[in-house]
Amino acid sequence: MALPSSMSFVELSAFGGPEAMSVGRTTIPQPRAGEILVRVEAAGVNRPDVLQRKGDYPPPPDASPILGLEVAGEVVEIGEGVTAWNIGDKVCALANGGGYAEYCVVPAGQTLPFPKGYDAVKAAALPETFFTVWANVFMMAGLQPGESVLIHGGTSGIGTTAIQLATAFGARVYATAGSDAKCQACLDLGAQRAINYRNEDFAAVIAEETGKKGVDVILDMIGAAYFDRNLQSLARDGRLSIIAFLGGTFVEKVSLAPIMLKRLRVTGSTLRPRTAAEKRDIRDALLTDVWPLLDEGRLAPVIHAVFPLAEAAAAHRMIEHGQHIGKIVLAMD
Repeated sequence: MALPSSMSFVELSAFGGPEAMSVGRTTIPQPRAGEILVRVEAAGVNRPDVLQRKGDYPPPPDASPILGLEVAGEVVEIGEGVTAWNIGDKVCALANGGGYAEYCVVPAGQTLPFPKGYDAVKAAALPETFFTVWANVFMMAGLQPGESVLIHGGTSGIGTTAIQLATAFGARVYATAGSDAKCQACLDLGAQRAINYRNEDFAAVIAEETGKKGVDVILDMIGAAYFDRNLQSLARDGRLSIIAFLGGTFVEKVSLAPIMLKRLRVTGSTLRPRTAAEKRDIRDALLTDVWPLLDEGRLAPVIHAVFPLAEAAAAHRMIEHGQHIGKIVLAMD
């Protein structure tokens, strides 16, 4: 079937608030070698999209400037050299950009099938968070069965994914969240203790819960504001994985002695600048180790709200307000 001559997309008139976004029309992108064109049925909304909207997270030079880092839909064109996918396949993918649109080009190596029984909205909630958690918690921090992990922002899209994955792979999970209701959501997902950071000191709670031993891994999206207490909360040979800086990027007057005395490892990464080969390796690990769990229904994305493409601004306001639990998704229909 012939494609239309143009597509709807979320246009960013200038860097700024959600009101800077509106729906416009543009040409449909063409897949290059190693890429596929997806007719987008749903797209995930993530904090990096908010940062890009504000001008604080520019896309890589070869990526689409259109917002959106994860999509789900139907393969409609295949670029040269792609053999793993066929026209008509239902896929979800980690995009390098361009997700807030009716059509999106994605690398074939960043693409996964819909898990069994999934629709596009549910599938679109997977790639960004599952790639991020697997890369940082399991590949870089090396979380093992029987170890313990503290997950900050436990009810974010990242947090709800991390709690479920860590639990599924046999770790003891602690999580922080900003209300009693959010803490209960963390417990429901598998955390053995949820810490309300508004009225509890997470470092004191972790010390009490672990007999002052600390946890083996911390997944942190706060940054500077939590750095000192994160070091305090790690066990010997513990690993701190930093993926965002919601609490600032500069740390002052923090003792680095625990890093030496407890042989700690402090790592950090962002997903978007990783090479295509690195992202393909993460995809392959997810397909082997995680997708069977999704197929079996042992874990699933938590979806808080679904907005039509024309209401992308409302979706951004919701994610900035921070009261959601899980993912926010845009639907094309």
